[in-house]
Amino acid sequence: MIIGVPREIKSSEARVAMVPSGVSALVAHGHEVLVEKGAGAGTGIPDEAYRAAGAKIFAKASVLWQQAAMIVKVKEPLEGELRLMRPGQILYTYLHLASNEELTRALLRRKVTAIGYETIQLEDGSLPLLTPMSEVAGKLSVQVGAHCLEAHSGGSGILLGGVSGVKPAKVVILGAGVAGSNACQVAVGMGAHVTVIDINPAKLRYLHDIMGGRVTTLMSNRANIAEEVCQADLVIGSVLIPGAKAPKLITRDLVRQMKPNSAFVDIAIDQGGCSETSHATTHSSPTYRLYNVVHYCVANMPGAVPHTSTMALTNVTLGYGLKIAEKGFEQAIAQDPALKRGVNTHAGQITHAAVADAVGMPCHEL
Repeated sequence: MIIGVPREIKSSEARVAMVPSGVSALVAHGHEVLVEKGAGAGTGIPDEAYRAAGAKIFAKASVLWQQAAMIVKVKEPLEGELRLMRPGQILYTYLHLASNEELTRALLRRKVTAIGYETIQLEDGSLPLLTPMSEVAGKLSVQVGAHCLEAHSGGSGILLGGVSGVKPAKVVILGAGVAGSNACQVAVGMGAHVTVIDINPAKLRYLHDIMGGRVTTLMSNRANIAEEVCQADLVIGSVLIPGAKAPKLITRDLVRQMKPNSAFVDIAIDQGGCSETSHATTHSSPTYRLYNVVHYCVANMPGAVPHTSTMALTNVTLGYGLKIAEKGFEQAIAQDPALKRGVNTHAGQITHAAVADAVGMPCHEL
């Protein structure tokens, strides 16, 4: 199979979908890998490293899209890339289609076989290709949240961990999944007073145990959310329904009631965000103020640390990509139910129920 690795064109996105070791693995199995010139520059990987691994380097992305049977990316294709896609081509990347009906319809028109990293799901419900980026986003959320609280960022001027004689900031985390758990660990480590809210008592019990009781855990309901959010200095939204839009747990009225100059970091913005006041931002302009609350809603948070993120991502994506290349699409999904669950569109039809429900279109089982 011919596999194409284009340079990411999303604003401030420096990650790359494949490292040279991945190229070596594919080439060793008889496949051909085409890499766009400069694709790894943001991660510190020179073109020479890809050449040494056996890749062919092309100056124009259009050549990759034209020749490759499978395109491997980090983020969803943008307008310039959509025109390059062709029927039957496999697109293997983060998609987040539930919050992007326009992209969904474009993939359907082009009859692209689109496999979303975030929807490849194991029998136990875990999302192996989303997990590493959720870890990164969770840890980053506390870093950027602390920055948002600084006075020059428009925040309240509160130090997350406090100091002797001065109480620490109150951090409220909505969701105790991978991102929320990692955010909790960093926030507790920095000395903040942390409350985690989730619908799953087992997750809350686990967090309480591993943190040695240094975190407050609450069951998710409207009353608890409203009370905690209104008292928080920093709110981190990390809720997730696999493949579907994020639930709007924070209403516009609740944001109005938050403490003046408090901060809100919406990790769920890729899936539409978990607040009615959220809209996607970029690394070049990451925040905005609304109702005296600093909002951070960058849709590709891990792009801020491209080296770590690229290494973590390719650790988990290569295995499935190699399986598709080796067996072909139909045999690969027939033998791997997790990979089959990751298929969002195929032959002009939506094949993922949560995506179909989110965009109000019919779902066709593979």
